Order: sequence, then structure tokens, then C-alpha cells
Amino acid sequence: MPLKSYLRELRSPTGAMATPRGRVRLGVIAWHLGWSAVSLASMVYLIFLPASINVLAALAAASLPGVCSVFLLNRDDFRTRQMLVWVWAVACLLALGLSGGVLGPLAPWVAAPMAAAVALNQRRLILLGAALSVAVTLFGILFSLMRLFPLPDIVESFWLASVAVVTLVTGLGLSLLPALRVRTEAVRGVEHDRSRFLTLLSEQPHLIISVDGEGRLLSAYGESPPGLDMGHLMKHGLITCAHVPHRLGLMQALEVAQDTGRAEAGFMPHAALNHFLRLSLRRGADGKLYGVLSDASLQHAREDELETARQEAQALNEGKSRFLAGMSHELRTPLNAVIGFSDIMRQQMFGPLTGKYAEYSQLIWESGQHVLDLVNDVLDMSKIEASRYELSLERFDARDPVSAALRLILATAHDKGVTVKSVLPPTPLEVTADKRAIKQMCLNLLSNAVKFTPQGGTVTLMLSETGQDSIDIQITDTGVGIAPEDLKRLGKPYEQSGPMELRAMGTGLGLSLVQALAGLHRGRMTIESELGVGTSVSLLLPVAVNTDQPELPLSPPGAPDSDTLVALSTETPRPLEDRLYTPPDLTGSDFVIRPPKS
Repeated sequence: MPLKSYLRELRSPTGAMATPRGRVRLGVIAWHLGWSAVSLASMVYLIFLPASINVLAALAAASLPGVCSVFLLNRDDFRTRQMLVWVWAVACLLALGLSGGVLGPLAPWVAAPMAAAVALNQRRLILLGAALSVAVTLFGILFSLMRLFPLPDIVESFWLASVAVVTLVTGLGLSLLPALRVRTEAVRGVEHDRSRFLTLLSEQPHLIISVDGEGRLLSAYGESPPGLDMGHLMKHGLITCAHVPHRLGLMQALEVAQDTGRAEAGFMPHAALNHFLRLSLRRGADGKLYGVLSDASLQHAREDELETARQEAQALNEGKSRFLAGMSHELRTPLNAVIGFSDIMRQQMFGPLTGKYAEYSQLIWESGQHVLDLVNDVLDMSKIEASRYELSLERFDARDPVSAALRLILATAHDKGVTVKSVLPPTPLEVTADKRAIKQMCLNLLSNAVKFTPQGGTVTLMLSETGQDSIDIQITDTGVGIAPEDLKRLGKPYEQSGPMELRAMGTGLGLSLVQALAGLHRGRMTIESELGVGTSVSLLLPVAVNTDQPELPLSPPGAPDSDTLVALSTETPRPLEDRLYTPPDLTGSDFVIRPPKS
């Protein structure tokens, strides 16, 4: 770069010197120019002795590299510095040859290329300078043997030898200063960064620790969490700092962190049971375990409150289910009477009725049937939620309950103008299941399909065998369809979709009952729908099921479904007495710990 720009780079906006690299480059150029100045001054002095032309030419050649160093102002890169070292080698070789080789007074200058490389302060250049110094020495020996130029006289040899020794010793000493300065500043930078890092570690609000696989403390930084006995932790390790019931979980967390690389654990300190600490462990590349200890007392208290509220809500839900199951039984008795008497009146078994009374008796019978259906749905759902629903397993042809459900829905579909189609296997399809439940599931799905299909639409039921262990019941309609946001809710009790006038015709228990009954059979229900196109519901049910009552599939929102597998570890942890150890020698370990803030 131009000299003006270079000088501007050397100074910051405040007037201070700029980066160390800029200062080192200026020192290198000054070093070269100083060498040239001494060589030229010696040449001027020897002119008045007078000196021979060979001696003057040797000093002029020695001043050439210093003049070439000015090119570093314009371009300072490795290639330019490498060329400068080669210039030094050639100049010293000329000076050595003109003064008689290694037997001459300028023999110490064989080390000048290496001194210049040291001043340039780059490892590869220093290696190059050392190699070139060896080469100059060999050529100097060759020049001495060939005796191409005579040796200077005694006076010239004295002055030349003095200049060679002084310039080499002084130059080599000064060339070490930039390198030492850079390394000193680098060490200071490292120490400053380390000091800042330790300050950050010690001032952060958690306790960062490193432990071995047995829980022995190796180092600790930061603020000690409330309730933790730091003296006990440093003397006996991490495990014994925990409350006795929590030590087993802490040991298991250490083992898991050693095996998998990470683990989480929580424990109460043995000296402060009103606190709760959270430990997050990670395994480092050196095999040690690094963890963060933080105070989680407030979070733990909130979790306890949430768990208590969840248990209370579960108890209330079970009580509600038992209440509904009991009330459904109580409602069935008067409903049966209403339905029975209205049916007698509707059929005019004891004599004819006038038109209005016949119409009213028909309405009473239809309303009673509707209420009975709702009560039956509530009763079935209550039984399932109360874990009192039992499957009545038997061997039968799967076409029988499906056909029965089709026959029951035909009248409703005909009145509404909806066509019902069915595709059943031509041969018997025997299954082991609850016949009433199969019929109930098909009837509920068919009722929903007819209810949400407009006049002129079609509802199709397909029964098929999938593989050798399950059957598939698929019911497809050309109705209004279900919105994507409603699909997420359907299947939960009392959730409905569609227009409000259609929602008023049910309770939202149909699909939830189907899903629950399918789960009791170890099967599943899937729904696919598109607004304005229609809905397809598929029931995949196993052919053979266990005779034992399976686990109920109903779960609170967000809980895993019935297909989720939970793996339980059968590993027996080691006894606590096998994990105890003698206090370690903590000499040489790092500990920067602050007491907890009030």
C-alpha cells in the first residue's frame, strides 16, 4: 500500500498505535534500513582510507536487502517476505565472495539470512533462512578454495570484521524483540481471555461442576445453590449430599450419563429438605461428567401442585363416571315405561285413537327412543371410563352384526333420501369378539354418515379381511365432510362437528364410543375427510383377542395412545454402601464458588 495509507493504518482514530501486526511490520522495515545504514556508513568511511574496489562492492551488496525491504510497505505477504530472504542470501553471498570467502573478514555474515528471517518472525521463513545460511557457508568455503578474489589488507580486514560482528550480533538481538513482543502479547491475551472466562463462570447464577463416574467432585464454579453443603460436597462427593431417598436416582443418573452422554436428576439436599435442586449432566470428551446444579424449589413446588390437582381431577372424573353410570340405570326404568306405554298407544292395542292422540303417541315413542339411545351412550361411556365395561367374547360370523346395523339404519336413510350400499364377503367371516359391540360401532358410524349426508347422497359399508388376523370395516359417505381443525377433536367424549342444527341431534359420544370399543378389541379407528367431498371411517379389528379384559384405551388429551410401548428397566441398582468412597485429594483442583445470594 502507499506510504501515506500505511502510516494512516498504523494509528487509530484516537492517535494510539494500531494493531501489533502493524507495529511488527514497521519494526522489520526499520531493522532492514538500519542494517543498510551501517553498511553504507562503513563504505563511506572506507572510501577515505582508501579501500579496494572489492571491499566497497561487498559493503554495497550488503546494503541492498535493506533497501528492498521498503517494498513491504506496498505488499506485505508471505511471497514478498520469502523473496526478501532470498535477496539476503544472494547479497551475503556476493559480499562473502568479494571479501575472500569464509577466510575473509565478512565470514560472520553467513548467518545474516537467518537473522533477517528471525526479524520477519515467521516459522517457515526461519527454516528457509537457516537453510540459506548453510548454503551461503558452503559457497563461501568454495570461494575460499578457488581464491577468486584476494583477501583485504590488515586495516581493511580489521574494519570489515568489526562491522560484520557488530551488525550480526546487534541485528540478531534486535530481530528477536518483535517475535518476543508478539508472543508476550499473545500470552497476555490468553491470560486475559482466561480471566474473563473464569469471571463469567464464577458470576453466573448456577453451580457448574465436574465429577467422575462415582460422583467425586473435581472442580466447581459459580454460585452455590441454597441448601447445598459445599464442604460436604467437596469432601464426600455428590451422592451423599442428597436426601437418602433421592440418592438412588442420583446414582442412576450418573450411570446413565456415563453410558448415553446425558442425564437429568432432581434431589433434596440432606441438610435442607425444604429445597429442591436440579442437576443436568453431560459427558465430556475427556470422560468426565460436567453438570449444572440449580435451585428448582419453586418449580418443584408447582409440579407438586399440578400433580395434586391432576389426581383430584382424576378422582372427580371417576366419581362423575360412576354417578352417570348409576343415574343411567335409574333413568332406564321410567324410560322403558314411557316407551312401552306409548308403543301400546301408537299401535292402538286397546282401541282406536283420534288423529291428534295417535300423532302425539308417535312423537312420545320417538322421543323416548331418542332419549334411550342417549342414555345408553352415556351409560356405555360411563362404564368404559369407570373401568366397568366388560366384553362378552364369542365366536360368530362378522357379517351378522354388520347386517343387523344396516337393517336398522335403512329406514332412517330412506326417509332422508340417502342411498345405503354394502359390500360384504360372500363367505362367512368368523371372528372372536363382542357381537353387540361390533353392531354398536357399525350402527354409530352409519348413523353419523346418514345424518351428515344430504338428500341424494350415498353411504357405503365395506367389510373385508386384511391379512390373517384382522378385519376392516370401512364406512364412506358423500356428506358435508369434516374440517381439519375438527378432526383433531373428534373421538373425544362430547366433541361434535358440523352445523348447530345437526349437533343438537346428538351428544358427541358416538365416535368416542366407537374409538373406545375398538380399543377394547385391540383395534383402532382412523378418519379421513374433506370438506364438501365426504368422510371415510375405517375400523381395523383383530380376529382373535385375549379373554382377559384389556386396558382401557381412553386417555387424557396429550397422553400416549394404546399403541405406545413403555419400556421399563429391570436393572437392579447397586447398593448405596458399594458407592461410598474415601474423601479424595482435591489438591490442584479448580474451585471458584460464591455463596447463595439472599
